[in-house]
Amino acid sequence: MAPACFSDERAVAVSAERLWKVILDVPAMAKVCAGFVDAVEVEGDGGPGTINTLKLNPAADAGSVYKTRLVTYDNASYVLKSEVLEGQSKVGKLKSHSLESKLEATGADSCVAKLKVECELEDGSSLSLEQKKMIVDGYFGMLKMIEAYLVAYPTEYA
Repeated sequence: MAPACFSDERAVAVSAERLWKVILDVPAMAKVCAGFVDAVEVEGDGGPGTINTLKLNPAADAGSVYKTRLVTYDNASYVLKSEVLEGQSKVGKLKSHSLESKLEATGADSCVAKLKVECELEDGSSLSLEQKKMIVDGYFGMLKMIEAYLVAYPTEYA
């Protein structure tokens, strides 16, 4: 079976530029997403090929390690592509999992975050709408934490 490909987008109440700066500052995730991300390890210089490992808080119903490899990013268009190397998923064991995120400015202090996910279950079965929603909601849940942090601290990443 071919990988499933799906997308979604959400409005964010901070500028694309500020949000982008946080997304690229992976070591800051333990502070920005306190209570969800306990620790961060970065292997590489932050460019393509860099491996980021987020250790998630067990009390936050995550309790696992989420390891990704940065495939590419473009500062001019706010596009980032990565692949998941390791991560616990409520939808089942994944054979492959990649994502592309893009930020589009909608105003001085707002943007739209667009997410495109491609993944395949190890057993070859198709993803249900509910499973796709769980994946997308996981990514946007973390985005909402980042947004809340930036709204609470308007001078950070300015």
